[in-house]
Amino acid sequence: MTTASMGLIGVGTMGSALALNIAENGHDIALYNLDPSTIDALIENAGELAPRLTKTESVEELVKAMPSPRAIILLVPAGAPVEASINALIPLLESGDTIIDGGNSDFRETQERTKRVEAAGINYLGVGVSGGAEGARHGPSMMVGGSPSAWEPIRPVLEAISAKHNGEPCVAHFGPDGAGHFVKTVHNGIEYADMQLIAEIYGLLRDGEGRKPSEIAPMFARWNEGILKSYLTEISAKVLEAVDPDTGQPVVDVIVDKAGQKGTGRWTVIEAIRMGQSASIIEAAVGARVMSSERETRAVAAGILGDGPNNSVTFDEDDLEAAFLAARILSYAQGFRILKAASDEFEWDLDYAKIAEVWREGCIIRSALLDDIATAFRGNLPDGRLILSDHFAPLLLSKMDQLRKVVSQAVLAGLPVAALSSAISWFDEVRQSRGTADMIQGQRDFFGAHSFLRLDKEGSHHGPWHADRG
Repeated sequence: MTTASMGLIGVGTMGSALALNIAENGHDIALYNLDPSTIDALIENAGELAPRLTKTESVEELVKAMPSPRAIILLVPAGAPVEASINALIPLLESGDTIIDGGNSDFRETQERTKRVEAAGINYLGVGVSGGAEGARHGPSMMVGGSPSAWEPIRPVLEAISAKHNGEPCVAHFGPDGAGHFVKTVHNGIEYADMQLIAEIYGLLRDGEGRKPSEIAPMFARWNEGILKSYLTEISAKVLEAVDPDTGQPVVDVIVDKAGQKGTGRWTVIEAIRMGQSASIIEAAVGARVMSSERETRAVAAGILGDGPNNSVTFDEDDLEAAFLAARILSYAQGFRILKAASDEFEWDLDYAKIAEVWREGCIIRSALLDDIATAFRGNLPDGRLILSDHFAPLLLSKMDQLRKVVSQAVLAGLPVAALSSAISWFDEVRQSRGTADMIQGQRDFFGAHSFLRLDKEGSHHGPWHADRG
């Protein structure tokens, strides 16, 4: 099929980086932005790529500047800006043209938009793009949702600009309508969990042992040479070793301990609950960010309830490494279980091994574990669960005692480890052949006559407490 000509609405930091990437890979691209001066600045600094960049003053001019079939990427904030861009484009585009939402849109909105845009005879793709501005410029990981006929004309461009792992493009089409944006949402949920796990380990050493950032950084650097190798492990070492030029202090010591979030981690938890899945590690990470925003309350509480301990406990580095590895595996396992639930509900037929492979380069959660995760999903996987694979089950069993030890030390010392402790609880719940929900079902029947199933009889039953009430 003919490769689509390219256009871009939204020439901010991400849009500028992606435009240069597209141009560098041999494609002309027409650009439109509400503030045209950003396009001027981009072209002025584009060097030899400048001739491939075309500035337009309106959406109408953008469309006219492109031959059919057109593919116009939206890199504008999710929500109303995406809606406004779609509404402006639909009357101007022709059959065979494609609108591509490359932002962090809610996948349910992408599902509805796909129906509306396709009803107008235009293709629609929801593409999750990971890797930040650096990834956009030099190769992001991309997760595509939409019809195969919409994917094919844009495929050569996206494969060319994507990150590569051993020469293989880190982009794939995962299913219809919102599939791509949902995979990106779960990616971000796992990202939240991984970042929180790292922050907790940093906190244990800072507040438990009194270590300075420069003393913690080498540990993350060492871990990045082995099984824990990942982008987040790598940059954590760099963040901790950085020195603020204004004060001479470690940069991390002058940063306000108040984390922002754009909502995708929260969406992961909401969708997991909607689909009857546990996202407890991700939920702990989201909750920790919420608590971080209540900085004033924490300051008051520290004065009344007592601040956390300092220099009161010593952690073994091997134990911390094992704890991080086990918790990271469990957070990936939760994420992939949520993906399976969505795939079943929406009949997407997601390829979990391919998802892991697309995440190997370009994205924020790229890590050495992803090759093993892809292999696990292509092999024997009891009940479809990652933690039951021939590779990960024994690995987890060999590390869980050290995770328990780290969490126990932290809890006894009064150090918060919401994500690490959630990982233990989830692991223990999964492997409990007889849980405690029998008690919950008894309570539900007692107060609401909801009935329960029995181990020894078929059908629904009530407890004797109803007979006692007459």
